[in-house]
Amino acid sequence: MRKTRTPFVKYLLFIIIPFFAVIAIVLRCCSGNIFMSAEEKQIADGNVLAHTYCISCHQFPDPSLIDKDTWIRGVLPAMAQQLKLEDFHGKYGLTTQSAISIQDFEAITAYYKSTAPKSLKIPKDNAVSDWAIFSLVKPQNTSYAKGNEANTLMLAYNPADKKLYSSDMRNNLYSWNSLLEPQLITKMPSPVVGANFYSTGSNNNLCIFTCIGILNPNDLLKGSIVELNLSANKNTKPVIIADSLPRPVQTVSADFNKDGLLDYVTCGFGRNNGGLYLLTQQKDHHFKKEVIRGVAGGEQLVTGDFNNDGYPDVMCLFAQGDEGIWMFLNDKKGGFVTRNILRFPPIYGSSSFQLIDFNHDGKPDILYTCGDNSDYSPVLKPYHGVYIFTNQGNWTFKQTWFHHIDGSMKAVAADFDHDGDFDIATISYFPDFKDHPKQGFTYLEQTKPNEFIAHEIPVNDYGRWLTMEVADIDNDGYPDVVLGNFSITGHALINQKGIKQSWDKFMPFIVLKNNSGRLKE
Repeated sequence: MRKTRTPFVKYLLFIIIPFFAVIAIVLRCCSGNIFMSAEEKQIADGNVLAHTYCISCHQFPDPSLIDKDTWIRGVLPAMAQQLKLEDFHGKYGLTTQSAISIQDFEAITAYYKSTAPKSLKIPKDNAVSDWAIFSLVKPQNTSYAKGNEANTLMLAYNPADKKLYSSDMRNNLYSWNSLLEPQLITKMPSPVVGANFYSTGSNNNLCIFTCIGILNPNDLLKGSIVELNLSANKNTKPVIIADSLPRPVQTVSADFNKDGLLDYVTCGFGRNNGGLYLLTQQKDHHFKKEVIRGVAGGEQLVTGDFNNDGYPDVMCLFAQGDEGIWMFLNDKKGGFVTRNILRFPPIYGSSSFQLIDFNHDGKPDILYTCGDNSDYSPVLKPYHGVYIFTNQGNWTFKQTWFHHIDGSMKAVAADFDHDGDFDIATISYFPDFKDHPKQGFTYLEQTKPNEFIAHEIPVNDYGRWLTMEVADIDNDGYPDVVLGNFSITGHALINQKGIKQSWDKFMPFIVLKNNSGRLKE
């Protein structure tokens, strides 16, 4: 005969057991990882710790940004160094300055190791290989450097004298005439990496040159800002505006305090230490240096009156650690109010930006590139390339377009074909040499709003492009493109195995002549 449950048994089944089940669930939720294995607990703790420690310095780097092996071998050891841990071949030790315990750092390592992908999926290249609207022009007398390999660091077109200026690692400053013939202007204090042409009432051909000091990453105060009269004779020496700067890379000018004297803002990129500096001109024409933002990585500057109050402001791209674009609004009291505009993970390798009104709505948008790929994670990355961030109003931005280019270093938008919209010229110093070596220069032809045809121009055999200038070199009304070759063997920085240097080692630059005018005839 079938037994029936007593009321007491039913009570256990329907009251007590569900009660204890609920208690167990509550305990699990409250204690977080009380029922986890030791390994699961370490990973969970590492997740919390990574968010705690990482965001104290920069945007949180999601594990999916790079592959597992690169995290373990490259990025995490670099993070340990920043946290003042000693690295004994993957085993870490404390120092008197350590900012984290060994246990906590091992938990962070376990978190990234367990959650990062084995490999990254790189987008397929949909570019066409052709010359589009361009043709190749080479400079004359390329033996001027006496057989030294090309290491062009700067290209800048001066509209006042209609000459192209270039610099190299040997501290030389050259000018190039309309026939692309060189003339050595002078030796500079250190390699020139930036030029700011300007005029005064008595001279319309002055330039502020930014001299980096020592090119390789360092925190030495060897950089300087100098002024040179380009109309003077060959023996004229540059005048030092400021020195003892940490690896400065760009300088812009404006009368920031509106006293009638020209002031400057310069990026001291540095390495671990650096800063964004205001150089205020005094009545005796000396300059007072003040820190605007005391962090390393300042890379590119743009000036403008961003809040329409009549005073010049500054915008700066930072590309080291805490990557992003910051706006510095003039407070009319000799200082600036800081506002972050865009922020990126520290692994992006931010490399350039441009303010330009892509959609012609009266609000400047941002053209941005990331692709610097020579530090702790030298692998191809799916997020490297060219971005457009559209201004939504009040200097807030939304990403509206992206084109993948491995190792993208700079992009410049202009109406190259004079059809009323903006196209983009862009270079890569770290392209996919194995499968897509023509990524070194890409012309992005806009056909519809935020729709582009990618033309990979076949110039990869002529050099490796670190610098680019867009200017009407031949004065025909159409912007041309100048590509600077940085090909010195010791700095080839090829991240892919089995790739050998195949490009011209001695050509300092090439010009891509814009033939749009002739094609329309």
